Amino acid sequence: MKNIHRIVLTGGPCAGKTTAFARIETELTNLGYKVFVMPETFTEMYGGGIKLLEYPNVEFQDMLFRLQRAKEHIYDEAAEKCETENVVILYDRGLVDALAYTSPEDTEEILRRNKVTINTLMNMYDAVIHMVTAADGAAEAYIANKENNPARYESVEDAIKVDHALKNAWTGHPHLRIVDNSTDFANKINRMMAEIFAVLGEPVPLEIEKKFLIKAPVLANLSQHINFSEQQIIQTYLCDNGNGIERRIRMRGTEGDYTFFYTEKKFIRPGVRVETERKISEREYINYLMQTDCQKRQIRKTRYCFIYNNLYYELDVYPFWEDKAILEIELSSEASNFEIPDFISPIKDVTDNPAYSNYMLASKIPD
Repeated sequence: MKNIHRIVLTGGPCAGKTTAFARIETELTNLGYKVFVMPETFTEMYGGGIKLLEYPNVEFQDMLFRLQRAKEHIYDEAAEKCETENVVILYDRGLVDALAYTSPEDTEEILRRNKVTINTLMNMYDAVIHMVTAADGAAEAYIANKENNPARYESVEDAIKVDHALKNAWTGHPHLRIVDNSTDFANKINRMMAEIFAVLGEPVPLEIEKKFLIKAPVLANLSQHINFSEQQIIQTYLCDNGNGIERRIRMRGTEGDYTFFYTEKKFIRPGVRVETERKISEREYINYLMQTDCQKRQIRKTRYCFIYNNLYYELDVYPFWEDKAILEIELSSEASNFEIPDFISPIKDVTDNPAYSNYMLASKIPD
């Protein structure tokens, strides 16, 4: 039986949606889901020359609404026809988002023209995850992002107003979840993932990780104990662009079906780094390869993801180790109980050992 989950990711300006989409797609693909990501309709229209200020607001929002609706029909069809049993459609904003920018009268007019009700629209989605703009609770980060992004024109106050309007528009959805800025950005993304996994009924991979150096498993034996998802990963570090930001690109997938990501890690202060990640095209990936840091080796690994006793495990096998591998276990807290499966042979705990980070493995010949 086909299981199709429809999840909207919304929020105000500079909320972290770009990084969130990349993380969601990676995590769910690891678990064997087919993931469709429908891009934001407003951005497509604007990029195509259909500008908001050139039309009466009700006409523009109605066009946006109808294009969004047509796209969703296509994604529904694609989800129904794909061979994978478990499918997730991620929407970069949903139909209700358009109504956040209209007056009550214009909202009624758009609904009348399209012969739908708010309740009908709400029920089209299994969950709505609202990521709060950084302007509300992390204004310093918002201002820094605004200065580096010419497309970000809203003031802190305007960004918060937009954010509130979006939350109000979706209020009433049976599974609306708000992810605010009460933690740092990394944990904001983790909390967002927790909500996604809760919707899907999956064990939640959270921010606490344990890392172990283990004896290389016999993969044929591994498959006798667990079901796992296999991904090929190539991670390439790029030259320092002079601002102290660690940059890398990553290709991951299997059997010729690859997805590409660009990641930046910025040092803020001791113990605090900001990581942003976005999905890129194959063309962008190839262009970034020209910036490869030749002082570091390219990291290639096969990742086996599995669930054991309701915990999320990632097992990385590297070609430069014949007898060793890395196992990571994601926990809900530092006090969480866990066990290493009896079909895994640990060598030592390397959780806090930087020598076993990918960055360091790329910097030296592994032992």
